[in-house]
Amino acid sequence: MKRYELERAESMSRGIARRQFVFGLAAAGGASAFGLPGMAAAQLGSGGDAAAHAHDWDWLEGSWDVWHRRLRQRLAGSDAWDEFPGKSVLWKLMGGFGTIDDNMLHLPNGLYRGLGLRAFDPVARRWSIWWLDGRNAGRMDPPVVGGFEGDSGTFVGADTFEGRPIIVRFRWFDINGPRPHWEQAFSPDGGATWEINWRNFFTRTTPEQVPLPPSPDAPRHWDFLVGRWTVRHRRLKQRLAGSTQWEEFGGTLHNWPVLGGFGNVGDNVLELPSGTYRGASVRAFDPAAGLWSSWWLDGRTAATLAPPLQGTLDRNGGTLLGDDLHEGRAVKVRVRWLRLAPDSIRWEQAYSADGGASWEVNWVSDFARQS
Repeated sequence: MKRYELERAESMSRGIARRQFVFGLAAAGGASAFGLPGMAAAQLGSGGDAAAHAHDWDWLEGSWDVWHRRLRQRLAGSDAWDEFPGKSVLWKLMGGFGTIDDNMLHLPNGLYRGLGLRAFDPVARRWSIWWLDGRNAGRMDPPVVGGFEGDSGTFVGADTFEGRPIIVRFRWFDINGPRPHWEQAFSPDGGATWEINWRNFFTRTTPEQVPLPPSPDAPRHWDFLVGRWTVRHRRLKQRLAGSTQWEEFGGTLHNWPVLGGFGNVGDNVLELPSGTYRGASVRAFDPAAGLWSSWWLDGRTAATLAPPLQGTLDRNGGTLLGDDLHEGRAVKVRVRWLRLAPDSIRWEQAYSADGGASWEVNWVSDFARQS
């Protein structure tokens, strides 16, 4: 559900710095440094008509069988590969300007689940892609950033591998063909050389989204939220300023489980007085810690995820807490799910400027079930 909006200067600056690093390398070494055929460095920030990008991932929507081929050891001179099957289901979010894919990977040593989150940045006119490994559910990998040209797409980003900095590159090929395929490569030398370490080959099973099987041991904490909702929002106009002026507006939510029930996704429409915008929430459960992590993605600033909130839920609701900045000062953020009923729910957000000693509620949302 909706969290803090444009006040997250610290997290935004980290995302901007990462993009500037990647774009700077491309400008310094030429687009070919990242293996971006036909993309001049200046084009990394263009991307043509923004509205058309809502259809960039139409070809991947639906359900797929996936054949994986993965290098056993990365950046070690290895030529030993594992092959294994998997499944993937992709949904659009935010009117096509985002996607979520839910994945099962049958590794030689056992099944694991993961999800991919994508969002289109209307400023840079580039896509950002994050990966969440269900075995490390409290962390989103740093994003790779890029776009499509013709029948292929290239996305790059900075990360670390075994303690050393690397560049990560995703490539899609033959995206409009009968068997699109994807590859991942790492570069330890700023894009001068690349080692491909993973390839996937996709075969469509149905154009509809057929949910993957649930895990038998999955928590059922978000069952109360699954479905479609009409939402009535009430938001404080000024936060941590002693204001008592509120504004009211409508919205909708579509929510469903992922990661076999160890994850949850919400697609939100918010009809603000200043105009409608979209956002997405992604949640994942860490069984070892017994905690949910929840990320908010604002469609207006889609290159950056908000810092996660963490907490627990039970049959009566739940509380998630985190840290952020508001107008340059550190704040605690608290989200509570309240008044859980089959056809109605309340959500509440509050900020604390004194380390949690006192709280100011700044957003209240009441949900009425559609289906």
